[in-house]
Amino acid sequence: MSNKKSSGGIQGLFASIAVPACLVVGIIIYQFIMGAPDNFDAEGHPKPGNYLAMIYMGGFIVPILLCVNLLVIVFSIERFITIAKAKGKGRVESFVRKVQEMLSNGQLDNAMAECDKQQGSVANVIKAGISKYKKVLSDNSMDKEAKTAAIQKDIEETTSLELPMLSKNLVIISTCASIATLLGLIGTVLGMIRAFAALANAGAPDATALATGISEALINTAFGITGSCVAIIMYNYFSTKIDALTYGIDEAGYSIVQTFNEKN
Repeated sequence: MSNKKSSGGIQGLFASIAVPACLVVGIIIYQFIMGAPDNFDAEGHPKPGNYLAMIYMGGFIVPILLCVNLLVIVFSIERFITIAKAKGKGRVESFVRKVQEMLSNGQLDNAMAECDKQQGSVANVIKAGISKYKKVLSDNSMDKEAKTAAIQKDIEETTSLELPMLSKNLVIISTCASIATLLGLIGTVLGMIRAFAALANAGAPDATALATGISEALINTAFGITGSCVAIIMYNYFSTKIDALTYGIDEAGYSIVQTFNEKN
């Protein structure tokens, strides 16, 4: 349990550091890479074909959108690593079937050894259940129902420690999916305000201001939609992976209790 609390603390610390770090990196990229003088001509306009300068013209919303996109990338990588560790070695489905066969044959020690080889969240839950299974077998002070309840309780407690680690920080990805589009729309509105302000000038409209306003609007829209799309895809992908692991945990826990009831 202490290991799980430590892991959760590390993940929380990672999240608290990653958010401001991504914002700082976004500002640096915007100011010193996209806004580098070499990207612009003598009049301060983007050089032809220089997309970094074009994106820079999107205004102050761009570094915020850069931060959001970086957060999606960073936390997607973090979730990849965490879920891969939780999955363990090999396919979860094959592992669960193998353990079920061992339990059916009464090979409890072999099943626990298989859990040690797998090294994942499903394996941790199964190992806890089998460990309790072995303890209650030799406890003559408990009846069958009490033993079954004890096994179920141990499995549920271990599951409650494992599952939050899988879904932790997913909320950041889902939040990025929502705010990326909204930030893009804010940039779009601000850009269109500049564009229409240029058209409203008396006499000939300011073509440069008009082009800058429209550019700002379109760049922010593109950035926001891109970040939102990537975040939604990654969130759904990780949710599917977590559901598969959850199903494996539930199936394994049911198998342990069922085997105990059948053999005792």
